[in-house]
Amino acid sequence: MQKNIVFIVGVMMVSCGKTLPVIAPDVITEKTLHDTDDPAIWINPNDASKSIVFGTDKETDGAIYAFDLDGKIIENKTIRGLKRPNNVDLEYGFKLNDSIKVDVIAFTERERQQIRLFSVPDMKPLDNGGFKVFEDATLPEYKLPMGIAIYKSPRTKKVYAIVGRKSGPKNGYLYQYEFVSDSLGVHANLVRKFGEFSEKKEIEAIAVDDKNGIVYYSDEGHGIRKYYAEPSKGDKQIYCFGGEFFKEDIEGIAIAHYQNNSFLIVSNQQAGTFNVFDLKTNAFIKEINLGTTETDGCDLTTVALGDSFPNGLFVSMNNDKTFFYHDLKKLGLLE
Repeated sequence: MQKNIVFIVGVMMVSCGKTLPVIAPDVITEKTLHDTDDPAIWINPNDASKSIVFGTDKETDGAIYAFDLDGKIIENKTIRGLKRPNNVDLEYGFKLNDSIKVDVIAFTERERQQIRLFSVPDMKPLDNGGFKVFEDATLPEYKLPMGIAIYKSPRTKKVYAIVGRKSGPKNGYLYQYEFVSDSLGVHANLVRKFGEFSEKKEIEAIAVDDKNGIVYYSDEGHGIRKYYAEPSKGDKQIYCFGGEFFKEDIEGIAIAHYQNNSFLIVSNQQAGTFNVFDLKTNAFIKEINLGTTETDGCDLTTVALGDSFPNGLFVSMNNDKTFFYHDLKKLGLLE
């Protein structure tokens, strides 16, 4: 299988007094037109080697790009004509009309002040043009969605979108919407407002651990905040941690579950590295350099994706309009 293989030679990253060698990517995607930001990985249930990486191109004339595992753009799966799509997430088995189950991607469309919902892999819109968010916000910047993560409740099977924004109040920065399907179509119903904000920078990166029902988000100038994703468990913060390990902005979050260990991987944006934390204890484990710069978003899967990525895949945004692919084993999580 032909890949866009890139060799990064002689590059070292100095961080926290250490010199970190670059872990070279296996694949670098074809370039988007404008400004990459956040990826999401869809695993093809029939043939994992034909899985798709979706990535946002964050501009007024933006798009959700679809890439194959060689990093090539899949044009007939790419969604164009969007108004600044920012972050994207994915969930499996959303129930339509209590009968049909579909996989879905959801993403924010900042300039239209809405979120979008499409089925995968046929890429059909399920939202009648979009769901407006933060409609009760009083300030213009409070209405501009940025981060998004989807949560599927293990108990109720309900599917939610947890949405962040360009700016917001000290409390209730995040809104959580339930996707509901009925005979009239799909709706996004607001179920709660939650989440503290330090007011230092902004909140963009959000990730949900479906397995344990926990939502993590980056309060960029402060720390990683941790809440219950299940609305019935309340809005009290569980923990805030990790801020001392970042040079400046705390950004993209990815979660890796293995049989005996689980990890949180978070972009240390201005350092050009990623910090790895133990998911159970929140303890810092190590810092790694994957060769990306100014990384906003990242995503991963521990599932083998054919011969190309037999140990799973880690995808991260690079600021040259590309995404980097690494075989997950290269991150050394189980060393």
